[in-house]
Amino acid sequence: MKNLSHILAKGEENGQVTLVQHLSEVALLAEKVALHLGLDTLIARKGAILHDIGKASSLFQNTLKKNYQRPPGFLFRHELASLFFISVLNEEEKYPIIDMIVAHHKSIYKDAGGKGLLDLDENEPEVFEKHIKDFDVWSKDALSILDYFKIETKPISVDQAKESFYEVVDYCLSKKYGYSQWKGVLIAADHLASAMSGCIKPLDRKLFVIPDLSYYHTRKSELYPLSLIPTEDMRKHTLVTAPTGAGKTDFLLRRCKGRVFYTLPFQASINAMYERIKGDLNKTDADVRLLHAASSINLKNGTVEEKILQHHIGASVKVLTPHQMALLVFGTKGYEAMIADIKGCDIILDEIHTYSETTQAIVLKIVEILYSIDCRVHIGTATMPSVLYDRLVDILGGSDNIYEIKLPDETLDTFNRHIIHKADSMDSMSNAIDEAIKQNQKILLVCNQVKRAQSLFNDLSERYPLIEKMLVHSRFKRGVRSQLESELRNIFNNSTEACLVVSTQVVEVSLDISFDLMVTECAPVDALIQRFGRINRKRSTETIGHYKPIYVLAPPTEKNDALPYGLEALQRTYDALPNGNLMKERDAQLMIDTVYPSIEFVNIDLNAVFKDGKWMIKELWHNSKSALLETLDVDSVACIDEADKDLYDTSAYEEQAKMEIPVSYRSVGYQGLDKSGYGSKPFIIPSKAYDNELGFLVEFAKPEFYNVSLRFL
Repeated sequence: MKNLSHILAKGEENGQVTLVQHLSEVALLAEKVALHLGLDTLIARKGAILHDIGKASSLFQNTLKKNYQRPPGFLFRHELASLFFISVLNEEEKYPIIDMIVAHHKSIYKDAGGKGLLDLDENEPEVFEKHIKDFDVWSKDALSILDYFKIETKPISVDQAKESFYEVVDYCLSKKYGYSQWKGVLIAADHLASAMSGCIKPLDRKLFVIPDLSYYHTRKSELYPLSLIPTEDMRKHTLVTAPTGAGKTDFLLRRCKGRVFYTLPFQASINAMYERIKGDLNKTDADVRLLHAASSINLKNGTVEEKILQHHIGASVKVLTPHQMALLVFGTKGYEAMIADIKGCDIILDEIHTYSETTQAIVLKIVEILYSIDCRVHIGTATMPSVLYDRLVDILGGSDNIYEIKLPDETLDTFNRHIIHKADSMDSMSNAIDEAIKQNQKILLVCNQVKRAQSLFNDLSERYPLIEKMLVHSRFKRGVRSQLESELRNIFNNSTEACLVVSTQVVEVSLDISFDLMVTECAPVDALIQRFGRINRKRSTETIGHYKPIYVLAPPTEKNDALPYGLEALQRTYDALPNGNLMKERDAQLMIDTVYPSIEFVNIDLNAVFKDGKWMIKELWHNSKSALLETLDVDSVACIDEADKDLYDTSAYEEQAKMEIPVSYRSVGYQGLDKSGYGSKPFIIPSKAYDNELGFLVEFAKPEFYNVSLRFL
């Protein structure tokens, strides 16, 4: 047996992994993914072994040497060199395996860097000649590796390699609209194998394990009316409308039969849900994962393996936001791997209404795609306009496909908790806040914009210097944000002394806190009802029938001041609210439909790759990052304080994540800021644009505020 240890897949700087080891690990995982999808595992194995065989080229091996400098005009794509060997395949294997090889790094056409197969065939006349160099020599090593894996081989001439290469070009030119499952298999396996190199075998017991959710079937209580409603209905999908505290989470999980993707709108809410489900299932074999950029921060006691696994395939339960599924809508890099992971699973969409108009359009498109790939979709909400509800019913194939649950009025009456007062402005609330402080009450103040929350926190700090207080919003360093959320739940929430918490919309969903008094800016009625759920939240026989006050401030008069909401929705909401009277849960739907008599659904079909039940992107293509998604007002990019730059550039991923501040692209993307070349390549903001108590200060996120030291980097 020829010694093959000198042929590497990764160089010394990346762990010096041999090609044989890497191909073995990808093959094991590809078989696992294929089995999950009901595909031929032998084809998956063979494609995984062939996908990187082009790395045996001396051209590629040279690039792995320390301090290697690429000469001008150098071009080598190892996946294209791997295509030289497809003549070893029989006809039924050939095309699935070409799918696995040719586009596992680059879209075959209109690749962002112009290095896809069809891009190069069109624009680089010598693409074959540049890849075939020294083939007579290095192909012997490649064939030896294939022999090692018991793939039957024979010598391949340069002419045969050329014939194979251009056969693939013709095949790719003939590709039709749709997505390639085989590409998804390979990308999913390859990414996980690279991340877990050397530790693949233990994954066998962890991947694609259906969670044991029997725990949720054992919890029944009259305090949680949904716990008493059976979930065995044979209809595939679920739509539940019920107040906060009615037991929606348990009900939705009881409806699941397979692996679960649990989605919520905000990072804070998915952190809390992850901790809850992880705790509930800690005595089972379920692999529960948290999927967002700061997930490693929330896994303080987790193993290295757990932290690496978060972003990869095969979790029993994955907790995430819909924005992390948006690559399905826009066909961005890796979307086929997400389909491989999510196909046929149970998808819980909790609080689906809590989005801006464009994000809501993306979520509706996600539901269309999930329906098309045979997922079971379970939607839960405290509130939803009837027009949105009807749209979801239509997408999911009509009422015959959906188990619909709404609580009767007499049950809803037991969830009445709040007396609503209308107020002119925050300045008019001084007496109410003073009185609540005297009563040692916990006070929650909610603003619709980060900047106003920061200003209010400053004002309260001056007015009440001795009262414990905190500010929480999405624009803190992730490590700080995680700590703030923990303090909010575990310290402020349990305080017996007066305290003040100023927040933004991040408190609306799934943060298990129960305060005594709320002062909130006016938001659309569905969002307000969510906010109200943080007051008098604890439900017991003693609290039912007891009410606590909420003050809603009059809406602004200018459209910019109303953002991120529409001014008309705020005005209609304010008019519909009771004043000095009980907020009745049985009236909530009527109020919502009054505020939203119709919805002008945003049409994103020009940007989406799925329309009218069909894929509008060709197989083996993917798009560069979606411009639409980048411009949404979500935490789409990261930035770091210039003072953290040197430490960030030299730190491990987990420590880098703690320093990152999630911001919307529009906050920093057009300011001409420098970017780090490390980690997630965050924008570098001036130190003046970040305050430890206030978080990100957008008005200072401009290059003119950089310290002198950074200007001359």
